Amino acid sequence: MSSEHVLDRVVIRFAGDSGDGMQLTGNRFTADAARYGNDFSTLPNFPAEIRAPAGTLSGVSSFQLHFASFDIRTPGDAPDVLVAMNPAALKANIGDLPKGGIVIADTADFTPRNLKKVGYESDPLTDGSLDSYQVHTANLTAMTAEAVKGMGVGRADATRAKNMFALGMLTWLYNRPIEPTLAFLDRKFGGSTAVRDANKAALRSGYAFGETSELFAVRYTVAPAAQLPGTYRQIHGNQALAYGLMAGAELAGLPLFLGAYPITPASDVLHELSRHKALGVTTFQAEDEIAAAGAALGASFGGALGVTVSSGPGIELKLETIGLGVMLELPLVVVNVQRAGPSTGMPTKTEQADLLQALYGRNGEAPVPVLAPESPGDCFDIAVEACRIALRYRTPVMILSDGYLANGSEPWRVPDLADLPRIDPGFATEPNGPDGTFLPYKRDDVGARAWALPGTPGLEHRVGGLEKADLTGNISYDPANHERMVILREEKIAGIVRDIPDLQVDDPVDDPRADEEATGRADVLVVGWGSTSGPIAAAVRRVRLTGRRVARLHLRHLNPLPANLGTILSQYRRIIVPEMNRGQLTTILRARYLVPAEPYSRVRGLPISLTELAADLIRIIDEEAK
Repeated sequence: MSSEHVLDRVVIRFAGDSGDGMQLTGNRFTADAARYGNDFSTLPNFPAEIRAPAGTLSGVSSFQLHFASFDIRTPGDAPDVLVAMNPAALKANIGDLPKGGIVIADTADFTPRNLKKVGYESDPLTDGSLDSYQVHTANLTAMTAEAVKGMGVGRADATRAKNMFALGMLTWLYNRPIEPTLAFLDRKFGGSTAVRDANKAALRSGYAFGETSELFAVRYTVAPAAQLPGTYRQIHGNQALAYGLMAGAELAGLPLFLGAYPITPASDVLHELSRHKALGVTTFQAEDEIAAAGAALGASFGGALGVTVSSGPGIELKLETIGLGVMLELPLVVVNVQRAGPSTGMPTKTEQADLLQALYGRNGEAPVPVLAPESPGDCFDIAVEACRIALRYRTPVMILSDGYLANGSEPWRVPDLADLPRIDPGFATEPNGPDGTFLPYKRDDVGARAWALPGTPGLEHRVGGLEKADLTGNISYDPANHERMVILREEKIAGIVRDIPDLQVDDPVDDPRADEEATGRADVLVVGWGSTSGPIAAAVRRVRLTGRRVARLHLRHLNPLPANLGTILSQYRRIIVPEMNRGQLTTILRARYLVPAEPYSRVRGLPISLTELAADLIRIIDEEAK
C-alpha cells in the first residue's frame, strides 16, 4: 500500500523517440494540472527533423512540465522525475536529473544494440551507474501490447500506445483523475474505434499498474494554486497570439487578414487563425514569405487589419515590404516568433537574436514600434497592443515572440472582450484639404496620416514606395521634402511613448514589507525583455531568499523605450542584462543611456537557467558588497 505525500511543486520530463508521443503525453498531463488548478509552465523540446533516426540521441523528443501549488515563473531548470522510453532518452537527459531524482524507464528497448547506438558499454539500469537515483523499471511496451491484445490494432499501433500506459501510471502517481484523458481520447481518435480503444486500454492499464504494483512506495499530491477569480484555461503562446490578433480586429471592427508561409515555430498562429473563418478571419497561405507580407499590406490598404507571421529567416524576406509599409504609412502587424540562427540555424530551439534586426534591419530610415511578450499568456495582451498601435499610428508594428513562448503554456485568465477598450481605425470619410481636395499625408495630433479606403469618392490618392510629398503624397525627389518626411515618420514613432506607461521597478526598497533597517536601493538591477521575464523573476526571488538585495526591471516596449527608463537605470551601480543573444539590448542601453550595462548572454537554444543566473547574481552582489 503506497503512502500519500504532499508536495508544493514537481518538475516532470517525458522523453523518448520523436514517434513516441512525448509531446502529446506532456500536453495531456499539463491539461490535467490546469484542470486541477495548479500553476504550471511547460517546455517542449524536439528535433527539427520530421522523423529523426529512431533510437539516436538526435532523435530524442522531450516535454518538461513544472506544476505547483504556488506562483511559478519557469518550467524548471531540472526535472524531479525523468520518464525515459529508451536508452537514448535516458542518455540525453540523465545529466539534468539531480541526485536522488526519480527515473522511470521502459526496459523494452534497452537491448545491447540500442545501448551501443548511444554509447552505453553496459546497461545503466542494472550496472549500478544509476545508484544515486530512485530508479523504477518496467517493460511498459510489453505490458501495453498485452493490454491491447485482441483489439484489432496492428503491432505498430499497439506499441505506439505505450505513451498512454506511461501517462496512466503518472496520472495515478500524482493522484489525478483518469476520466478527462479518456474523454480526450474519445475526441482525438473518434474516427478509429480500434485505435481509440487501444489507447484507452493502455491508459487504464498504466493507471492500474501504478495502483497495484509495488513499484512506487509513495503517491504524491500537489495542491491547487491560489488564483484570482475568473475563467482559466491552458494556453500556448502561439494560441494566445492568434486570439489577441482576433481580439484586436474585433475591437477595431475590422476583418482580420493573415498572410503567412509555414515556418517553425510560427506556423501554429496560421493553423489557429485558419479555424476561425466564421469570426471574420481570412488566412492566406502564400507561395513564399514575400508574397505573404505583400498580401497582408495590400489587405491593410483595402481596409482590413493586415498581419503577417514568420520566424527570423522569413522576416528577412519580408523586410522590403515592411519598409514599404513605413513609406505608405499603413497599419501592419508583423509577428516574429524567434528561433536559433543564423540562417536555418536550429529551427525548434529558442533564441532572442532578432532584436537588432527588428529595430534596424531595413534600408533607409524606417523606424517601427517593437513589442515583446513576457509569457505565453502575455502574447494575447501584446497582440492587442500591437493592433492598437498599428491602427492608431498607421505603421507596421513588430512583435518579438520566441520558440519558448510559442510552444510553452501556462494558466491564462480569459478576459472579457467587453472590458477591453475599443480601437477606432479612424478612416477618412471626406476631403480634408482646401477647395474640397484630399490630402492623404495630412497628419492628426499624433502624426498619423489620413487612411482612406480605396474607392471612397473624392478620396483618391497615390500609393507606392517612392518618397511622398508632404500632404499631397505625390512623388517627390526634393531634398528638403525628403528630410522633412524622414523626420515626420521618426517623430511619429517616437511619439508613441505617450501611450506607453512608465516602468515600475521591482526593488526591495519599494516593498512595504521590507526590513526597516534595509534603507536605500539595491546596488544591482537586472533588466530583461521578452521571455527572460520568468527566469529573471524566479532567480531574483531565489536571491532575495538569501537575504541579498537585488532589483528587477522588465521591458515589453522596445521601440520606443518607456520615457522613464533612463532615470531608473541611472539609480543603480550595476546593471545586468540577461538575454538569449550576445548582448543586443545591452548594446542599445549602453548607447542610448550611457550606462555601464553588462551582458549576461546565453545562446544554447534553451531558456536561461534560473539556477545559474541566481548563483551569478549572488556572486555579483557579494562583489559589490566588498
